[in-house]
Amino acid sequence: MKHKIIFTSLFSTAILMASTWATANDNPGGIGGVHSLRGDAELEQTRPADPLKKVSRQVSKLDNNFVGQPPMIPHHIRNYEISMNANKCLSCHSWKQAKESGAVKISVTHYQNRSDQILSDVSPRRYFCVQCHVPQVDAKPLIKNDFKEVESLRPNSND
Repeated sequence: MKHKIIFTSLFSTAILMASTWATANDNPGGIGGVHSLRGDAELEQTRPADPLKKVSRQVSKLDNNFVGQPPMIPHHIRNYEISMNANKCLSCHSWKQAKESGAVKISVTHYQNRSDQILSDVSPRRYFCVQCHVPQVDAKPLIKNDFKEVESLRPNSND
């Protein structure tokens, strides 16, 4: 019995060492065979930033593809300040300003805290808009995508 335990332990160690050796020789960077969307640059290297994508000129509300999807931003937001002291988005989208500016009001959920209590101002966890909302850009998908939108959200799905 004691010999079986020792043999099993040695065998397991040998397999682990062999797989580690194979991984190190197949992938000297030690990334584990994962191909980066960054291209051929190693993680330790600094490479030039990709060029900025062109923001769509569409000004109408973009359709959602699934329930609970944060709406996309249909305009550019370059040079918009969103910091602890200012939020340019709220100058148009807050409940006080939306009617005057003609912008879509932010959801009432943005005025709720984690306990679902309604606050008088935007909840701190919803204050930094670009955590969830992103501008629509003209960009090809980074990876193959077979996503199919929810049938009930398709335009004219009830026709």
